Amino acid sequence: MKNYLLMLFVAIATISCSKKVEVKGNFAGGSPLERIEFVEASGVATLPLVNMGVDAKGSFSGSFDAPKDGMYIMSYAGKTAMVYLKGGQTFNISGKAENFPNQFTITGDAKKNNDFLLEVQKFIQTYAAKINVGELVAKDEANFLKEADKIKTDIEKNIDASAKNTSADSEVVKWKKDELNASILGLMNQYETNHAQAAQDVAYKPSQKFKDAVKKLEGDSDRLLKEQPIYRNYLLGKLSPEIQTFSTTNKKEGELPSSMFSRFLDTKKDLSQITKDYLLAYVIGGDLAPGMTAEHAAAVANTIKDKIKDAGIKKDLEHLQFVISGPKIGEAVPTAKLIKQDGSDFKLADVKGKPTLVMFYASWNPYISEATIPVLKEVANFYKSKMDFTYVNFDDTKDQFIKTSNAMLKGLPGNNAYADGGLNSQVAKDLGLYGFKLPSFVVLDKDGKIASRFFNNLGDPELITALDKVSGLKAPTAQPQAQLQNDLLAPQPQAQQQQAPQPAPAK
Repeated sequence: MKNYLLMLFVAIATISCSKKVEVKGNFAGGSPLERIEFVEASGVATLPLVNMGVDAKGSFSGSFDAPKDGMYIMSYAGKTAMVYLKGGQTFNISGKAENFPNQFTITGDAKKNNDFLLEVQKFIQTYAAKINVGELVAKDEANFLKEADKIKTDIEKNIDASAKNTSADSEVVKWKKDELNASILGLMNQYETNHAQAAQDVAYKPSQKFKDAVKKLEGDSDRLLKEQPIYRNYLLGKLSPEIQTFSTTNKKEGELPSSMFSRFLDTKKDLSQITKDYLLAYVIGGDLAPGMTAEHAAAVANTIKDKIKDAGIKKDLEHLQFVISGPKIGEAVPTAKLIKQDGSDFKLADVKGKPTLVMFYASWNPYISEATIPVLKEVANFYKSKMDFTYVNFDDTKDQFIKTSNAMLKGLPGNNAYADGGLNSQVAKDLGLYGFKLPSFVVLDKDGKIASRFFNNLGDPELITALDKVSGLKAPTAQPQAQLQNDLLAPQPQAQQQQAPQPAPAK
């Protein structure tokens, strides 16, 4: 009996501490080419936590570990909605694909909190439509403060009423009130910045009463900083005039914004280190872009290493940079197991002897059949005498991989392999591959080591240069009259032996 009770207590504790969120849903009219993704909304590295497929009936299911209880961005077909999720919950969502994100229904454990958010949001949209910000900014300070306080009071009353109607958890109610405070702070910053011009009052300076109102709204500023991206935007807005002045007199030629901004933050002795970390992380995120040069990547890495002090923020930024930049040239490829069509094991690390072009893809990549595969066939035909080719599939099931590879890759030389688990596979994690990076291409040298950065475009001149280097061949220079039409391969003259037409961008 004691053992049974002990097992029961352990099971209860495990459930209560679970971070896993189970997702089930259906969007009527949804396309199998669309994907469902969730991103934690308050983090600094906004990478998808899961990528789920949609079947022919618009249904989808999956699960992911939620880093924290809070707001998440749910994306579908390029459109997004904000939802509140807690670890251990079941999240059921349904609606019509054409109506997302404006209309949908949530059931399951997450229902009451998201019903609360939806009810409050509908009120705010109606309420905000009646507010003329230009008129507010032009009011004298006393009347503006009165109006700002009324806006806050009216919306808070609705938040409390909606919380009671839906039995929302106290945490999501607190989050919504924090968001409201951050929004009002943004409004007050607009007033402070623009009132002098709007009211033709060039001598205007905020009074002590105004400053006290700001201080009261900021309240627990560290919590707002960590939970509310809108609060970070408010802080950046307040700093904007100083940043512009600093940039005008101190920015170095060719310097990245994050490097310049980090030097600006060094002058701000009144800001806490955690505030500097969050604000700098925001700017660093803007500098991280696919295809960034090695010089820029190194500059960002140094900024992260030298200027970010919070261990969690630093870890997230380093991972984001790895995802954007990919493994370093010269590193060995991952040894994670892949599966061939016949069920036999395969590893990228086994591809040696010749240089290899590797393509990572999935059947749901937009336009891959129309835009990528025709170009890939011409590239393979040109380089096949000196190179090998490998195609790694990230579909949701092995059956889909077999169907896809047979249809798409017929006639192409090389190895066809499947990453079991798709984007949740170990090889995807090892290479930092996400849905937005597919299709991707990378060159391996004859020893199986990374010989190029990752590319999303077969027509990238840098990729052609890398292929020429490892193969010893030389792709011809594009003719001046050659044109690319509608992102597809424009008609080209018939290729002669050892000549490849210039490839078009692959989406």
